[in-house]
Amino acid sequence: MAILSGIHPVAEALRAGRPFERVLVATGAGGPRLQEIIDQARQAGVPVRFEPRAALDRLAGTPAHQGVVALGAAQKYADLDSLAAAEMLVVLDGVEDPHNLGAIIRSAHAAGASGVVIPERRAAGITDVVAKAAAGAIEHLPVIRVTNINRTLEDLKKRGYWIYGLDERGTETYDRVEYTAPTALVLGAEGKGLHEQVRKHCDVLVRIPMDGKIASLNVSVAAGIVLFEWKRRRAKSS
Repeated sequence: MAILSGIHPVAEALRAGRPFERVLVATGAGGPRLQEIIDQARQAGVPVRFEPRAALDRLAGTPAHQGVVALGAAQKYADLDSLAAAEMLVVLDGVEDPHNLGAIIRSAHAAGASGVVIPERRAAGITDVVAKAAAGAIEHLPVIRVTNINRTLEDLKKRGYWIYGLDERGTETYDRVEYTAPTALVLGAEGKGLHEQVRKHCDVLVRIPMDGKIASLNVSVAAGIVLFEWKRRRAKSS
């Protein structure tokens, strides 16, 4: 059974119609945002129970649940075929930190991307931590889980996508390269960057120019920078 905690993630999940078995609220907790969740759950026919805060701490695995925990079916992964008309897909080559994954999903949704692709192995999947970091975006942006990133990039090329890999050794800068639609932006793992075979599958390698003595940015920060540049170009051309 999947566990989702926190006011914003639970509220967005209820708005999106995600099925829950029940919603637990900490006894004595209150406030307008929590009351909104209670009202949403009851309108959706989801039972609401009031439990001691310690019980919610155990279920959530943390006291940082803001007084609400929802239990229900696990978040479903989308299928690549369902995003055939996507203008922008974000492909993650082994991002392992769930906070980074959640932050990337949040930025991708805010920038207008159509989905995020992640590998099945050696990478973070959808968890409560990811949902919290995504601040509700995970309920609105499809996440596709694939067995092999290289084969997926080959498939995307057959579908007409141009593959842009973000790499500190890239020959083009992110703010000067021409993004050809449909676009797939590939981001590497923390500290490791893109795998060599993944790099070879990219049509263009782009970089973010850096000052100072640090060679690279956190992957979620880098994702936000490039995605919003793509968004700016898209708005300008429309």
